[in-house]
Order: sequence, then C-alpha cells, then structure tokens
Amino acid sequence: GWSLQHPWNLLAQQTLMARLVRPPAAGSDGVRVWTDGWEGYPAARARLLSVLAERRVPGAVVLGGDVHASYVAALRARWDDERAPVLASEFCGTSISSHGPPQKRLDAELHLNPHILHARGDQRGCIRFALTRARLEADLRAVADPDDAASAVTSQARFVVEAAQPGPQRA
Repeated sequence: GWSLQHPWNLLAQQTLMARLVRPPAAGSDGVRVWTDGWEGYPAARARLLSVLAERRVPGAVVLGGDVHASYVAALRARWDDERAPVLASEFCGTSISSHGPPQKRLDAELHLNPHILHARGDQRGCIRFALTRARLEADLRAVADPDDAASAVTSQARFVVEAAQPGPQRA
C-alpha cells in the first residue's frame, strides 16, 4: 500500500503510465491512441490516480520502461487541464541497446501531450536517481554508441522532484 508517513512512494511498473496521444496517421482525420501502455487501460489508470488524490499520497513517483524511449511526465487526473493538480511524477527509461522510435515522431507527440516534459527515442541509456528525504534527482544518461562497451556516457537531461511538491522540474 501507500505510505502516508514517508516522503516518497515509488511505484515500479513496466511501461508508460502517462497519456500518450499520437498525431493522426497520414490520410486520417482522427487522433491515434497508443494502447500498449496505460493508455490502453484508461479506467484502471484513472482509479489509481484517484487513489493518489483522495489519500493525498506524498511523493508519488512512477518508474517505468520497456518503451524504447525516455519519458518524463507530470501525472494528473485530468490530462487536458494544466491547472489540475499534479498527482505524481513519472520517469520512464529506455534501453541501452535496442533502437527506439524516430525522434521526429516524439517531437510531434509532445505538442499533443503537454504533461510530457521530455521524450527522447534517438538515444539509448538509463536513468540514475539520487533520493533524499527532501528531493529526488533524476539524471537521464545516454551512451554515445550502444554498440561500443567503452562508449562515452553523457547526461541527456536532468530533473528534480521536491518531496513536498509533486511534479518533475528541469534541473
């Protein structure tokens, strides 16, 4: 269950929880919806987020992966309302060796998903976290060449989450 006495509540799961609306396909007039992640289970996601809101769960952070891209998102109960309170921060990591979606596609998706603060599919890597009682620091790491074990590793992006203030902020 959720701890109301501790500053952090980490939920590890296998995919992206944030809504991910995709641009219409060529020749289509409708918006595409990605159903492999939690977007395919909107009622279950809404129930989970409503529990976070009702219980005022502190420091809710969702950790995911297996989408071949890095995402950072602010999770809200109402996705289209930027004034709705942020209920949790999400960090979804990529893989080190498999290829991801074209960056051009992810850039187009960002315009339809303002709650997603970062999306990269063109770099491989991992996320390094530092956690204290007061803050979580996330350093999204990228390898220069995933085929070279001696490849340089750099920071793709850095975010922080303050324990008392849900939502990732660029560092």
